[in-house]
Amino acid sequence: MAHTPAGTPPNPKGAERFHEEQATFTVRGSDQPDLEVGVGAIREVVRTLPARPGVYRMLDARGEVLYVGKARVLRNRVANYTQVDRLPIRLKRMVSQTRGMTIVTTNSEADALLLEAQLIKRFRPPYNVLLRDDKSFPFILLRSEHDFPRITKHRGARRAKGNYYGPFASAGSVNTTINALQKLFLLRSCTDGFFSRRDRPCLLYQIKRCSAPCVGRIDKAGYAELISEAKDFLGGKSSSVQKKIEAQMALAAEALDFERAAMLRDRLRAATFIQGSQAINAEGLKDADIFAMANNGGQVAVQAFFIRGGQNWGHRAFFPTHTEGLSDEDVLTAFLAQFYEEVPPARCILIDRDLPEADLLAEAFRESAGGKVDISVPQRGDRRRLIAQATRNAVEALERRAAESGTKAKILREVAEFFELPEPPRRIEVYDNSHIQGTKAVGAMVVAGPEGFVKNQYRKFNIKTAQTNDDFGMMREVMARRFGRLVAEANEADPDAGGGVTRPDAPQDDDPLWPDLVLIDGGKGQMTAVRETVEELGIEDVALIAIAKGPNHGREGREVFHFPDGREKMLPENSPVLFYLQRLRDEVHRFAIGAHRDKRSRAITASPLDEIPGIGPARKRALLLHFGTAGKVRAAGLDDLQRAPGVSAAVAQAVYDFYHQKG
Repeated sequence: MAHTPAGTPPNPKGAERFHEEQATFTVRGSDQPDLEVGVGAIREVVRTLPARPGVYRMLDARGEVLYVGKARVLRNRVANYTQVDRLPIRLKRMVSQTRGMTIVTTNSEADALLLEAQLIKRFRPPYNVLLRDDKSFPFILLRSEHDFPRITKHRGARRAKGNYYGPFASAGSVNTTINALQKLFLLRSCTDGFFSRRDRPCLLYQIKRCSAPCVGRIDKAGYAELISEAKDFLGGKSSSVQKKIEAQMALAAEALDFERAAMLRDRLRAATFIQGSQAINAEGLKDADIFAMANNGGQVAVQAFFIRGGQNWGHRAFFPTHTEGLSDEDVLTAFLAQFYEEVPPARCILIDRDLPEADLLAEAFRESAGGKVDISVPQRGDRRRLIAQATRNAVEALERRAAESGTKAKILREVAEFFELPEPPRRIEVYDNSHIQGTKAVGAMVVAGPEGFVKNQYRKFNIKTAQTNDDFGMMREVMARRFGRLVAEANEADPDAGGGVTRPDAPQDDDPLWPDLVLIDGGKGQMTAVRETVEELGIEDVALIAIAKGPNHGREGREVFHFPDGREKMLPENSPVLFYLQRLRDEVHRFAIGAHRDKRSRAITASPLDEIPGIGPARKRALLLHFGTAGKVRAAGLDDLQRAPGVSAAVAQAVYDFYHQKG
């Protein structure tokens, strides 16, 4: 056995809350499941464990994380795993695979809960309840670092300065709300670069969705008043904002300023639209999150409603996995800990059942919520009706998912039969390319499985080596890069494999590597290119199929499926399998075109000043504001560059030297 100090926890988020004392314990033994060996490894760990709170990770023979757990007293909690007779079958199976552990001590059990959620999100262990939804929630952001702040949708880390409002349940709900807010408050949504280059109002001003601060149609004080109203509205003071607009509209009408009165009327309509789009009655609640859970035969759904400022900002159903053998209370506790690992908690959290660790969750959420968090089970009144509505939604979501899963399972069985696969595919990868006459070429991969599209595993490939307009060469490059990486990772995992590389017989559910089926948008040429590339890499036993439109090129339903051996097959026009495969092809086509457009847009908006070393956004903006265009910057003399506001002598010299060396 080895005892190796390892420094701080692997996730630096909140690292100051965890002790730097971390240890890894391993024991040598067979990599085959063996209950006695697993128990022996755990007993060796227990001998040196402190009686302190912390987090432990169970490791298999390869060092992969099997399970992440927290404990108020590490020694007592881990020792429970050695009492084999008291363990359920699921945990016995985990113990039989355990060959080592990693221990991190923390200041408190609440800190351990937070670290546990972080590590589960990072390692996605097979024996933990997993929140299988990697897409971050969208927020509305009112930026504050500009004289005329912009309103925008925001995902990810909240590094930009400003006010964040959310979370919203979906991108659709936040986009709809932003559009209505633009009509209501006439706030700009353009980038700072676009804003600085305007010399006349854009289309949004013409359609009354922006007040055009870029060209002085509103002064700083007037725009600040709009921002203040927007903050009040998003913060729950919508009634006072509406009354203010109503009063302004009445005054405009009395003054016979009918154009302004009409504009204010349109703003009132936008406010009514936002309030009328609320799906549930959130009266009496300012900020709250509502959760209800349904369980049917081991399949779990958690329905969430998000209420902010007394308004419903959407709802979403979640379907945690790895819930077998766990109580509903344990599943919901694990779900909440992982859910709030990135999303800031509301100060009021309503749930549909009592949780033994509710007080611990509330303590853990206190810091990120900015104050005391109340987790409660409503017993009567409007709040109880909200819980009942969430419960009904959870049951219906689970029923829909069960019906969809049954249909998808049947379709995947038919896909396997049609493509002559040994079993229904668990991972399908679909590939396409997009370009305009060979320029800004991009390859795209989308992934689908039994539960639908796996969007967090989509990939795009910037074409680097293929010749212009060579679709076959582009596909070769994409395949070489994608499968070349798989080969490298397989060889790293098993250096003694030698020879060809085959797909593992039984990959884990969360194994992102090997596809069971590869679909290529194309015909015989694309199939030949892909087949040759895969064979050159020594890969065997990966099903390849190319999808091409049939004899009537523009007619849907006559697709031809090309096999590697040259055979061609077709499906009946009304076949559900055909519709499913068309959806896969359309999705990769959509993703490829979107990636291509993004690349093209970046090229169009790029400035020659971007190429100058040491010129950041602020100095670039100063130069453009002073000279007007990048061409005039290039033509300027050294003295003229030095006179530009915000440009030092060293920067002016760098710009001058750059263009003259180029010239």
